[in-house]
Amino acid sequence: MLSLLLEQSLMSLAARLSEQVQRTPDAIVVSDIRNTYRFSDFYERITRIAGGMREVYALDAGTRVLLFMENRGEFLELLFACWHLGCAVVPVNSRLHPEEVAHIAADAQVALAFVSGACGDVIHRLHASGNVPVVDIDSTVYQSLPACQPVAMAAAAPDTLAWLFYTSGTTGKPKGAMLSHRNLVFMCEAYCSDLRYPCAGDTQLHAAPLSHGAGMYALPHLLAGGRQQILAQFDPQAVIEAIAVYQGVSFFAAPTMVMRLVNYPDAHPSLFAHLKFIVYGGAPMYVADLKKALSLFGPRLYQLYGQGEAPMTITGLSQANHMAADFQAREARLASCGYPRNGVEVAVFDAEGNALPSGVVGEIVTRSPCVMQGYWNNPEATRDTLQDGWLYTGDIGSMRDDGLLTLQDRSKDLIISGGSDVYPREIEEVLLRHPGVRECASVGKPDSEWGGLPAAFIVPATKPAPTIAELESLVLDHLARFKRPRVWIFVDSLPKNNYGKVLKTALRRELAKWDS
Repeated sequence: MLSLLLEQSLMSLAARLSEQVQRTPDAIVVSDIRNTYRFSDFYERITRIAGGMREVYALDAGTRVLLFMENRGEFLELLFACWHLGCAVVPVNSRLHPEEVAHIAADAQVALAFVSGACGDVIHRLHASGNVPVVDIDSTVYQSLPACQPVAMAAAAPDTLAWLFYTSGTTGKPKGAMLSHRNLVFMCEAYCSDLRYPCAGDTQLHAAPLSHGAGMYALPHLLAGGRQQILAQFDPQAVIEAIAVYQGVSFFAAPTMVMRLVNYPDAHPSLFAHLKFIVYGGAPMYVADLKKALSLFGPRLYQLYGQGEAPMTITGLSQANHMAADFQAREARLASCGYPRNGVEVAVFDAEGNALPSGVVGEIVTRSPCVMQGYWNNPEATRDTLQDGWLYTGDIGSMRDDGLLTLQDRSKDLIISGGSDVYPREIEEVLLRHPGVRECASVGKPDSEWGGLPAAFIVPATKPAPTIAELESLVLDHLARFKRPRVWIFVDSLPKNNYGKVLKTALRRELAKWDS
């Protein structure tokens, strides 16, 4: 039914915004500490910024535009300006290292980049890596774009590329998941079907990065007439104060953010009277933590499981399912990642691609109109990940007879720190650049606050061994700060199997002993 509805109503995201402007022209759509815009003014800015992008930078439909900025209203207006022009957006986490940003820009072959904040190094790298024109959104150049002549909306077919989402694969190399207007419209429809339909006048807070899940989940709210209240970053006090001020509040949060609210001094259910619900995801949440959150927020939690390749839309655990009366049923649900979303198929396959019976662990696969078109300029990775219409997630889990999916591991070696993915391979690649490192391996150290922290095992190639300060400096020269190892262990050799593969399970056991 949802798929049929989607086909009947499918249009580009820019066209859907245009329709909403007609319905709620005077409602507030975007607000941050700098500006507040109503739908009519927001839409006019979009059409003029799109006109400036075409006039000044000769952009046309099909080109890709990089957005590298902290949370602020300009992110959303640039999203829709790009879609109005028929361009695709390449949102990048503002915490990434300049070298990582430059790699993404080069791989995506972006024609223009918009940046903000203290990003001189990023601008330099973008110029050096391909002479990409860069616009600082705090500059007079950007401020002049809304004065340009507006342009008509470009026609965009449902399968036109809309969002190029870079997510590291199991090799640690960034890959661009190609998300079309069809993918994102289906994501919005599934959101409205499975959660609670956003209402005009509702407020969605944005404290998590707009370049990722928070930005994607802005779309169903914005396209339904809701207000997007943007916070520069996650701060428990700022979130609580905003909930007290606005009506019908919802927001997306990583589990670590949820627990920071739970552990906030003097946190009390009365502080959350205006809270409609919290959507949490991006990392597993411990059952004990979830129970604490439920005691504070009540039936206002929705868990989602998704990937960049199937944005935010594989399974979900509804607000009601968090509060099942039966103890055993409740425990099983809280330890799971929910049921397949409306219009989404989910299964568990063995190594040969055969569906496994309930309770048997295997690889989680999914198919729906939300599944990406493939990886940008990477046919080999696309063939490995998309097979016979199924997206192979690389995650391991099992499913019950009633459709409840349990995630055994986000992936065997993936480290999830504060809701952000850290791939051991990318750390190892950097460390091996040091002449004093013969071998190395990175695994995750469980952490009560962040979920996981990177740890590194080093086999020195020289005597004396490299210092921790040297290795930290090397990592920080190439990767974002949150990816640096927090634990360093020097060993004579790494445990390996008969094929020479490093046994990371053994390293995790060793790390647990070392930490005890």
